[in-house]
Amino acid sequence: MRLSIEFSGGLELLFGKKKQHSVEVDKKEIVLRDLLQWIKENLLKERPELFLSQQTVRPGILVLINDCDWELMGGLDYKVEDKDELVFISTLHGG
Repeated sequence: MRLSIEFSGGLELLFGKKKQHSVEVDKKEIVLRDLLQWIKENLLKERPELFLSQQTVRPGILVLINDCDWELMGGLDYKVEDKDELVFISTLHGG
């Protein structure tokens, strides 16, 4: 399954300063909850506590699936599909 994953709003700093990731997940079916763990194990370079809290993204991170809010798509139980585009945007900024 091929996916496009993007991190922005400062999150890209946790992923090797890289915004766009084209990845291939070796599973026929995966729900978003499990994909988050896959992202943690395979893409996240540092400070996992700034991206995940327990089994979900931390508060203040907007998640879009194919340009739609993930809550409208089923949240953590969304069944990820081939060629999905996932975007993670931090809405929290220091200052």
